[in-house]
Amino acid sequence: MTAAAPAPLVVTVVCVLTYSFEIVFGLAGTILMLAALTLLYSAKTLVVYSVLPQILVGTIGLLRSPRTVRVGFLASMLGFAAAGGAIGMFLFYHVPDDVFHYLLASIITLAGLYLVAGPQRLQLHPAGSRTLDVLAGMSQALFGISGPIAMTRLLATFSDKTTVRNYALAFFLALNVLRAGSYLFTHAYTDGIARLMLYSAPFLATALWFSNHLHFRVNETLFRRVVAWIIFASGVSLFLR
Repeated sequence: MTAAAPAPLVVTVVCVLTYSFEIVFGLAGTILMLAALTLLYSAKTLVVYSVLPQILVGTIGLLRSPRTVRVGFLASMLGFAAAGGAIGMFLFYHVPDDVFHYLLASIITLAGLYLVAGPQRLQLHPAGSRTLDVLAGMSQALFGISGPIAMTRLLATFSDKTTVRNYALAFFLALNVLRAGSYLFTHAYTDGIARLMLYSAPFLATALWFSNHLHFRVNETLFRRVVAWIIFASGVSLFLR
């Protein structure tokens, strides 16, 4: 962490708000968190920390939702994502911080621009779907974010917002469990990150448990519109920072 790192309370408040958004809309918690805190923490520190809230979001969101995820379909997505993830984890430890930041901003902005232009226009062939699965795994390992890519793929595949969100949460949960294990193996968790996780975990879990019900009050049109604009705005914000 940087010498000017804020108190854990500040990070916890930001993450309660941003990951409550994610449990409602299925993505963007980490994007919003990065946009809010990259002036205070390095992007890589935040990416490592994000394992905790992302695992909480996936677990709580799926436990408190209708069972819409088919194991076979999810396993297929994850198999291709794993190949991309292996490449992404290698790059994570070899990409300089400044390059890392601009790559992160670029991928978020481009995905957001596409979604704003009209995600329902995309017609994916099997090869296109698999390519996006691989890229999502690579992005998750490298940036801690696969939402823009995975959500683009899921919005083109399913029409129901709860099905889209639940597949996204299940996909992210599986990738984040693997990512958490890889960080443990490579000693990426510093004492500061570990203390921050321990401090914020109970507050995040409580907030996410009660925030989940808001998803079912959002209509389909608003769901897609908000997802598109928040990704685009967050990518632009990272460039400005």
